[in-house]
Amino acid sequence: MLVSPSTHHPHHMQVFHAEHALAAPLDIMEEDDTESDAGSLASGPSMTFAPSVVTSATSHDWEMRSASPAPSVYSMTSSLRAASYRHEFGRGINNYSEVYRLPADDEEFARLDRQHFMFMEMMGKYPPPLPEILADDTPGVTKTCVDLGCGSGSWILDVARDFPHCSAVAVDLVPMQDANMPPNCRSEVDDINLGLQHFYGAFDVAHARLVSSGIRDYKGLIDEMVQTLRPRGLIQLIEFDFRVYDNQHEAIMPSRLEEETPWFARWMNVVNIAVEQRGGEPDAANHLHRWIKEHPEMEEIVYREFWFQTGPWKHGQGDRTARDNWMGSLMRDDILAFLKSGRPLLLSNGLDVCVVDELELNAERELREARVQTYIRVQNVYARRKAY
Repeated sequence: MLVSPSTHHPHHMQVFHAEHALAAPLDIMEEDDTESDAGSLASGPSMTFAPSVVTSATSHDWEMRSASPAPSVYSMTSSLRAASYRHEFGRGINNYSEVYRLPADDEEFARLDRQHFMFMEMMGKYPPPLPEILADDTPGVTKTCVDLGCGSGSWILDVARDFPHCSAVAVDLVPMQDANMPPNCRSEVDDINLGLQHFYGAFDVAHARLVSSGIRDYKGLIDEMVQTLRPRGLIQLIEFDFRVYDNQHEAIMPSRLEEETPWFARWMNVVNIAVEQRGGEPDAANHLHRWIKEHPEMEEIVYREFWFQTGPWKHGQGDRTARDNWMGSLMRDDILAFLKSGRPLLLSNGLDVCVVDELELNAERELREARVQTYIRVQNVYARRKAY
């Protein structure tokens, strides 16, 4: 299915550090290697966009999946909510996937909204080609965008509002619940592990962010996403590898002596194992660049990595240090919430509650003290599908 990358288009690799994420990134390393569940939640008239069916059955049976795009909208009724969620260890978990075991409740969505703001501050709102790709510049053609594993919907809602002429589709294991959903945005409930055949050739932009813990075959997902793109469409992938890095940017692996391993790194290593045991791909981030480069239909490939401090531990004066520590504070707050989000995953994998409590409490104390200098590495690839 995959062959060597095209040699006709340059591939770029960019590395962004938190200390360089000011008005524009400064340090760039480039690599050139050539009651009814069918009622209405929509916030207004549907204009010319046709929202598609969302039911609680789309993820189990291929024959019952949404034949998107088909007309209809959904309402978040009690029966749909009951079908979408179950409660485990005090959190609301999706009712469809045994792979993805992080929460899908209001507390988690609030965390993801804050995380979205942090990512925008570090990475920018959109990959540079997106505004031109989604521009309203082709008479009679509606530009389209899909967000796979949309979570709280922060990213796709921004797209829908910033590009009101576009049709925006949010896909996740639970319905998106924004009461002010723009009329050009629709929500679909689906397990993307089942394939995206019903979307082939439908989109100008396909986006996925931090979904690897719920994906069985990430390389296969990339191929499916490429197939959903129109010619010259854009794919955007953002992932992290469920590792903590030291101040030399070396991954802190379980093989290190325990007394030399920070508590947060110990906790993350346990989460990494739990994700893999559930069938997810925690290390997918480390392969994104190669997988996209090897895909025969992709070109104009850009790779970026971002190093997030895990707290405001940097010493010194000046605007750069202040901003680094501000970004570190944002990441620390996200991690502190993530410690809570990870409990259902760890406990459902059989870890003793005393072990989980010890890891969580010590990691929280360590993060709040902000003395251990560690990083989270986030990797991003975006690329264009070749013209036919």
